[in-house]
Amino acid sequence: MIESLLVANRGEIARRIIRTAKRLGIRAIAVHSEVDADLPFVVEADEAVCVGPANPAQSYRNVEAILAAAETTGAQAIHPGYGFLSENADFARTVGDRGLIWVGPGADAITAMGDKINARNLMAAAGVPVAPGTTEPAADLAAAVAAGTEIGYPVMVKAAAGGGGMGMQVAADEAELRTGYDKVRAFAERMFGDGSVLIERYFPRVRHVEVQILGLADGRVVALGERECSVQRRNQKLVEESPSPAVSPQLRARFLAAAVRAGEAVGYRNAGTVECLLDPATQEFFFLEMNTRLQVEHPVTELVYGIDLVEEQLRVAAGLPPTFDPDALAPRGHAIELRINAEDPLRFLPGPGVIGTWVEPTGEGVRVDSGYVAGNTVTPFYDSLLAKLVVTGADRAEALTRARSAVAAFALAGPKNNLPFFAELLDNEEFVSGDYDTGIVGRMR
Repeated sequence: MIESLLVANRGEIARRIIRTAKRLGIRAIAVHSEVDADLPFVVEADEAVCVGPANPAQSYRNVEAILAAAETTGAQAIHPGYGFLSENADFARTVGDRGLIWVGPGADAITAMGDKINARNLMAAAGVPVAPGTTEPAADLAAAVAAGTEIGYPVMVKAAAGGGGMGMQVAADEAELRTGYDKVRAFAERMFGDGSVLIERYFPRVRHVEVQILGLADGRVVALGERECSVQRRNQKLVEESPSPAVSPQLRARFLAAAVRAGEAVGYRNAGTVECLLDPATQEFFFLEMNTRLQVEHPVTELVYGIDLVEEQLRVAAGLPPTFDPDALAPRGHAIELRINAEDPLRFLPGPGVIGTWVEPTGEGVRVDSGYVAGNTVTPFYDSLLAKLVVTGADRAEALTRARSAVAAFALAGPKNNLPFFAELLDNEEFVSGDYDTGIVGRMR
């Protein structure tokens, strides 16, 4: 097993990785920006190195500063968490070139899946269903308009290099496509340094379902069930649950088989997620993207399958077999995750500030993965995620009951937060029924 691990991230995911590392007897090393010096992940690490000021480009995305920290602390491996450098193929390759272990998929797999058009084409060739769309970037507005006419409206205009719900615009007709194309292209160039745009069919009523995969050290790819991720604002997830209330055993078998084919097509190793769109009317699903990293919502899979995905990641990176029998995977119960964000519960706009009160709920079936404690300051420099409130139950009804109690018991004051939204959602008839889609938040607001 790896003996020393540098965690190239911050907040709750850094704290989460450090917790598993210490349980396994691995020396855990944190890197942090100047404004994060007093956060729990820094305090709980065995060693911590400041890598720069608040600006992520000068700290958490500062490749040379992070590699220098690994060298000075004698780190054997680097875990990138999610966000920041986690899907940066050049960074993954450089880590290996420096003689360090990269806890994630290979650089080639990251590259293959990082471009949405290339990923779509690879998946189609592997027999994974893809939505109607362009097989090469729409080079200019005329090409985009031609694609929209051929595919049929409405369409989604997407940044080919985008991710995390960013760089997307729905176009109901040609006029909206013309406006959306310029917006997405400019955004993509600014955010990703790549203005490539793809056009694909947009489904007005759709569910977002993803499959957790794990590429093992022996070359096999296994699927660890699906997660429902349809409660979203601005195409970004707020709630995830497993199993999906929309997926029958027959549909699940198709989902998992397609996800395994997707992983095998790129020789996938370590943890990843195959994201899909499900048309509830036809039960057809289409490949959306592959996230070549650990997902924010990985705890729901951990709780349903009774495994520690970070431990499995470390074992794969070290060339070790998994702790579980891949041929005897048996999910149990139901898990729901709520993303507690520092944002107002109506418009979902960021609301940083000093945390005056922070009391996490406890009890049977309740888990909180948090990045903060009372007295910490939530700054505007990073994602608004404060914590993940995860509940489990023997079935979905019990999980919902525990979620309501846990939300009511979570005492949080200081920064704005979305706990009131979750209290509303958990009593919403559409959500409680399980028959909801990605438009549910818009209908509530």
